[in-house]
Amino acid sequence: MADAKLNPTSVDGTDEPHGAEKTRQEKASTVEVVPPPDIIEPDPELTPEEAEHARKRYLLKRFWISARRFWGRGGDKLAWPLSIGLLAMICMNVGFQYGINRWNRAIFDAIERHDAGTVYYLSGVFVPLVLGTVALVTTQVAVRMMIQRRWRSWLATAVIARWLANGRYYQLNLIGGDHKNPEARISEDLRIATEAPVDFTAGVIAAFLSASTFIVVLWTIGGALTLPIGGWTITIPGFLVVTAVLYAVITSSVIAVIGRHFVQVSEVKNQVEAEFRYTLTHVRENGESIALLGGEEEERNDLDKTFGNVLRQWALLARQHMRTTFVSHGSMLIAPVVPLLLCAPKFLEGSMTLGEVMQAASAFAIVQTAFGWLVDNYPRLADWNACARRVASLMMSLDGLERAEQSDSLGRIKHGQTESEAMLSLNDLAVSLDDGTAVVKETRVEIRPGERVLVSGESGSGKSTLVRAISGLWPWGGGSVDFRADRRLFMLPQRSYIPSGTLGRAVAYPGAADNWPPDEIKSALDKVGLDYLKDRIEEDAPWDQTLSGGEKQRLAFARLLLHQPDIIVLDEATSALDEKSQDKMMQMVIDELPDVTIISVAHRAELETFHSRKITLERRRGGAKLVSDIDLIPRKRKGNLLSRVLENRRSPQKGSTISNKAPQPRNGN
Repeated sequence: MADAKLNPTSVDGTDEPHGAEKTRQEKASTVEVVPPPDIIEPDPELTPEEAEHARKRYLLKRFWISARRFWGRGGDKLAWPLSIGLLAMICMNVGFQYGINRWNRAIFDAIERHDAGTVYYLSGVFVPLVLGTVALVTTQVAVRMMIQRRWRSWLATAVIARWLANGRYYQLNLIGGDHKNPEARISEDLRIATEAPVDFTAGVIAAFLSASTFIVVLWTIGGALTLPIGGWTITIPGFLVVTAVLYAVITSSVIAVIGRHFVQVSEVKNQVEAEFRYTLTHVRENGESIALLGGEEEERNDLDKTFGNVLRQWALLARQHMRTTFVSHGSMLIAPVVPLLLCAPKFLEGSMTLGEVMQAASAFAIVQTAFGWLVDNYPRLADWNACARRVASLMMSLDGLERAEQSDSLGRIKHGQTESEAMLSLNDLAVSLDDGTAVVKETRVEIRPGERVLVSGESGSGKSTLVRAISGLWPWGGGSVDFRADRRLFMLPQRSYIPSGTLGRAVAYPGAADNWPPDEIKSALDKVGLDYLKDRIEEDAPWDQTLSGGEKQRLAFARLLLHQPDIIVLDEATSALDEKSQDKMMQMVIDELPDVTIISVAHRAELETFHSRKITLERRRGGAKLVSDIDLIPRKRKGNLLSRVLENRRSPQKGSTISNKAPQPRNGN
């Protein structure tokens, strides 16, 4: 979770976003906002195997629901021009293939006639044919890859925009579903899912046009074949075409049978590869803790186990490749010989010229290549199926979150604006899990500007969950969280996020480092006790690994001095600091930002000194409740600004405990 969650206005209070943020918003605005598809419930009468098969079919459908919009309204403006251009070049390339095929016939006929002049002439004609074919194929590759690149960019931008919207990248960690390793799905799986269909489409069109064109050539050249069998004669019209079709049907059928498990094996292989990458990333990100605990051996065992799964799946995939290679390579060796053997009788009897034999052999090879497209691309087709389903699984999880945002059936916490002078108000706020299990019961609290409120309670009572609900990261529950309209919220979690790049960028995050003069950044570091890092703000280093936990928390407080928000939410933000350093940080915030509103979640009793109010959560069956709301510093109240805690606070439930140890109880307690 990031350190800060700001309102839509920029960090300096203006309405215009800065630099990279503006670019991201402009880029995201180009993506068409489309409601998620309706849920299709599986037929309850299906067997588990049939239900899984239906689920996989729907995953491919779900992928295309989003992916095909690249060519639709709100898609890429060059999608159709590039696609039509690619189609035109495929047709032209088939035309050049036919020209070379006719050239083969002409030159071999000339060689057979010993016609030197024609041979020299055709040798000269061959040069422009080759140059034209090479130029056309090169341009075709460029256009095809441009479509792939733009499609991937468009779809990745759309998925990333949905993933980052409304904290969904965080909420995915809180719900069940097949969306593990979203970063791998967005990067590698989405790349394959957008590259392969373009290749497949271009390949199928080229194969169809080539097969159609050169089947006509085979029919015209080969004619009919008459075979004497006993006292009978059998005439086979278009015998070369019949042979080509039978040959292709046999090879394709064999590859379909022996490769029927290719898709499933490839899908599992991609999954275990993603899990292995995730395990490696987890070790890298937690390297310090592992090293301090001496957990290398245990991590090695876990990596060996995960990598063992990868190797086993690769072995299964290798078997599939061996079988398909056996068929495809054998077909490749036999295919050129078949037309020569079939045409030999006619050539020997003089009814077919050498040029026609060579033209027929070339056309037969082209037809076999076209018909054998499935044989050659079956492994890639299986890999695409697996990757497209993984991307679609992430899309479906995002669909669920987006659908929940638009519906009240699951219970959503609303966010609005306060009607009074309060900086923040919780109105019948209830926090629950995504399955409806209550974490915090209905709560009513108002916090006025400048108040410093400490939220306490035993571990597991829902304090951090309540804070996440206030910041907007936790969506499930009921009631509303209302802020003053012009407020700016800044959140400091226990684990401070340090982005890659320079130290200055880390201090300025989530703003850009150039939004503040270097001297101001240095001054912020000095005030939080990181003065020894002032001269390194331009240094690009792995600061997330270099800084200690306490230094990261100090750096987070330096961000407060730069951004100067109206509300600060501290979630165990001083847990890595010693008591003396903690006191300095809290006092520094109070001195530098005297009007800021603070909401703190912490276990340390010493923090009460720096807060004017304390509310206590108590864990109970059916959800935690606020059982105490007391003043830590006596102060005058304005009218009836502060509302009571809980709806039934005036008549506490039996067994509830209202703490009155603080100097000044709040009115009504």
